[in-house]
Amino acid sequence: MSSVYAELAEALRTRRPVVLVTVIDGPGTGAKVLITAEGQRFGSLGGRQLNERVGRDALGALAAGLTGVRHYGRHGEPAQTELTVFVESFTAPRRMIIFGAVDFAAALAQAATLLKYSVTVCDARPIFATQARFPQADEVVVDWPQRLLARIGSSLTSRDAVCVLTHDAKFDVPAIVAALGTDVGYLGVMGSRSTHQDRLERLRSEGVPAAALARLHAPIGLDIGALTPEETAVSICAEIIAERAGLDVIRPLHQLSTPIHH
Repeated sequence: MSSVYAELAEALRTRRPVVLVTVIDGPGTGAKVLITAEGQRFGSLGGRQLNERVGRDALGALAAGLTGVRHYGRHGEPAQTELTVFVESFTAPRRMIIFGAVDFAAALAQAATLLKYSVTVCDARPIFATQARFPQADEVVVDWPQRLLARIGSSLTSRDAVCVLTHDAKFDVPAIVAALGTDVGYLGVMGSRSTHQDRLERLRSEGVPAAALARLHAPIGLDIGALTPEETAVSICAEIIAERAGLDVIRPLHQLSTPIHH
């Protein structure tokens, strides 16, 4: 058991994602297993099949950043109740990568910080991409979008977001192409409908397939009547939250009779 806690402490210190599974009811109550994002296990729940079956589900919970109670059979069989486990995900903060050092980026960085995102602002123009202009950002990078994503793209997950706020094809097209090559969960692009149609043609000419283009949220954000950069930032964050919740239709809560929490 001490190795489980030692590995958990080290993971927390180095901010490595891990998931801790504890049997809270049934055979082996108190048994624990710690699983890294790469699948390495420390400890045991009591048997190989149980470890493998519960471990597979736990890794799925870790990828989604979920924590909660799950029920299994004695050997990890689903849809049974002999065994109850508590699955606790320890993940790094969600990441938001913002391309374009513009006024909208400053407002979005501030809003995303309130939602506990780790925010990176990236622009190839050093005169604009400065920490002084984006004090809320965790990181300001002076580089081309495709070069940044070549370095960090493999680490992006379904929990993360990329927001392209530029209106220049030499910036946004390479950024979008590179972002589509990652597993990022939300990819939003700013611009009018006519700008986006022109952008789509450029992306098609780059060989981007229709299925990939369907991942784009463009124009970015929800239609809440936003006018200012700050209001636009709220609309973008609202769309990200709705996307994460799997909502296609957004309505005021007072118009609904369903539970308010998903």
